[in-house]
Amino acid sequence: MNLDLNGRRAFVCGSTQGIGKAVAVELALMGADVTLVARDEIKLTQLVRDLPASRSQRHDFIAVDFSFPDLVKQMVSAYVAKMPVHILINNTGGPPPGPAMDANAEDFIKAFNSHLINNQHLVQAVVPGMKLAQWGRVVNIISTSVKAPLKNMGVSNTIRGAVANWAKTLSLELAPFNITVNNVLPGSTMTGRLESIMQAKAVKSGKSFSDVMEETAREIPAGRIGEPHEVAAAIAFLASPAASYINGINIPVDGGRTPSL
Repeated sequence: MNLDLNGRRAFVCGSTQGIGKAVAVELALMGADVTLVARDEIKLTQLVRDLPASRSQRHDFIAVDFSFPDLVKQMVSAYVAKMPVHILINNTGGPPPGPAMDANAEDFIKAFNSHLINNQHLVQAVVPGMKLAQWGRVVNIISTSVKAPLKNMGVSNTIRGAVANWAKTLSLELAPFNITVNNVLPGSTMTGRLESIMQAKAVKSGKSFSDVMEETAREIPAGRIGEPHEVAAAIAFLASPAASYINGINIPVDGGRTPSL
């Protein structure tokens, strides 16, 4: 099975922590040149030094805040004009939890811009180079809410569904150019975001953080919360040559929790 990414450049968003960081490490281990994308330049500087480079890869980074889509578009367009990208990993921190009924229009607009609009800018920037290379991979890190909405995640459920349909549409348009577009849907994964959600739940319920963790784990058939590297493994496979005939799908990585097919 061909998992070799030597000579390919991967653009990994949200790559200084959690799943994004795990993906960056995994792709570097597979031989890719990795461009880290996040807003914290100090963390980016440290991580780019720590990434595996056993094949003399050249890793670098872009420091940009995804709260400003126009700036993202400008910086990424300037970058790819000099350095073609073969693999795009779209990954952005999710909206705050809460019921859909309590959200206002600005909450939805902010989330839509941070996720779908930024994804669109990134794809428009990198796809011309992928077409020239006749090879490309776009993997979007979304959520299992694409298949089954999650309680108390009203804005997130709404925007995640929009991103999934956007990705499916792109997969049909880009398949003739040997470019695949797929979505990985993490379930409960031990990241800073999950910890903050569980902490808020603990405060609201009056339970301890460990009790909330145990309750969360009991809802998962595997009996435990996932780790970022487990999600990263699925993403890295979809980015590899071995996944050339997998296109337009949603893959839950959730320990079996999602109730739908």
